[in-house]
Amino acid sequence: MPVQYKDYYEILGVPRSASEGEIKKAFRKLAREYHPDVARDKKKAEEKFKEVNEAYEVLGDPAKRKKYDELGANWKSGAEFRPQPGWESFGGGQAFRGRGGAGQEFEFHFGGTGFSDFFEQLFGSMGGRRGGFGRFTNFAEEELAERGRDIEGDIMVTLEEAMRGSVRTVNVRHTVGRSVKTETHQVKIPPGVTEGQRLRIAGRGEAGSGGGAAGDLYLRVRLARHPDFDVENHDLIYEAELAPWEAVLGTNLSVPTLDGRVNIKIPPGTQNGQKLRVRGRGLPSRDSGHGDLMVIAKITVPAKISDAEKKLWEQLARESKFNPRI
Repeated sequence: MPVQYKDYYEILGVPRSASEGEIKKAFRKLAREYHPDVARDKKKAEEKFKEVNEAYEVLGDPAKRKKYDELGANWKSGAEFRPQPGWESFGGGQAFRGRGGAGQEFEFHFGGTGFSDFFEQLFGSMGGRRGGFGRFTNFAEEELAERGRDIEGDIMVTLEEAMRGSVRTVNVRHTVGRSVKTETHQVKIPPGVTEGQRLRIAGRGEAGSGGGAAGDLYLRVRLARHPDFDVENHDLIYEAELAPWEAVLGTNLSVPTLDGRVNIKIPPGTQNGQKLRVRGRGLPSRDSGHGDLMVIAKITVPAKISDAEKKLWEQLARESKFNPRI
């Protein structure tokens, strides 16, 4: 089934030759602009935020970017993409295809998960299987009860949802032969969900045969990229840019969290890459606790300075006894 091709470079506004740093910078700029918590038109911003996130999910990952680039430069935004042999994600993601108990073809299509059909064709998770395919018969050609197959897709979850929990509406379209049936499910996303965790909706997978039970629907959590934070388990990672004198002399700094800003103390003599821990300001964990906010110092040197500033730096160079090479 053809799907709409997504030009991820165009979505982020970068050339195909863009470096990892340029891609990350473009993503952060757009993610801040379209983050639903700050945008005026929240519905439009939410869709754009998902699109930008999907683009960075691919281009920000060297392996995914390589696979995407292998499609070639001849594809253009809006063109239909029909996967070549070996690209299909049979049993996974947005579109799940297979063959049922009596040889009947079926397909499942997810909506409202936050990922496009194009992404799922290339990178969607693989569906599980329980019970098996085909008919099992005894000498009387009686069909045995067979459990339906589990199906699995991906769902994009923002860090705000992982922090507070939410309820999402997910549509599943079942196509069996010529029959089409659409089901709508309210999916509870509990606080503290983690990357790769599977949310189970019992009995909403493939129908069983011969009186067998239906399979289950699983949605695999993919945490949306955030313009300010990276995630490690339940910890949030934030890079704090510091001027050289702030690192040397120390300073008080206001940093963001998912629950508003907090003030932290940067001690004198802070080194580049040094980690400062703000306890309890990360994501919730299953034991009713919270992870931490890890602030990583990133000392930034000014690219341009005035003549007066240059004289001060030259004076410091003459008077300072510091030598980083000994």
